[in-house]
Amino acid sequence: MNNLIIDAANDKIFFMIIADNKSYTSEFINNRENFDKLTTLIVKFLENHHLSLKNLSNIFVNQGPGKFSGIRASIATAKALSLVNKIDLYGFNSEQIFDENYAEIIDLFNKGVLIKNLIKPYY
Repeated sequence: MNNLIIDAANDKIFFMIIADNKSYTSEFINNRENFDKLTTLIVKFLENHHLSLKNLSNIFVNQGPGKFSGIRASIATAKALSLVNKIDLYGFNSEQIFDENYAEIIDLFNKGVLIKNLIKPYY
């Protein structure tokens, strides 16, 4: 199972792939230029790790609280990628991440805490 985590609620845009006991991360400056090419950044990030959108099982996106523009851009992009590629989409909150331990999101998913396709932005 390949999972993509997107978090643009803070000072950096953060991507993480968690797949079969392996994880890969990448960070970008949280600015308008990167929001405009967010999909391209995601696709290149996946390609750098020999994956494509079709290889993903789930997308997890931070719905806030945090920076308005980052949350709005990442949720819109995650929803579009989810719909077009038929990938399950889940939202999580900034408070559910402790010490940047994004693997906790997978634990919350496995426990059934995260609800599929229920994305409510918290600005």
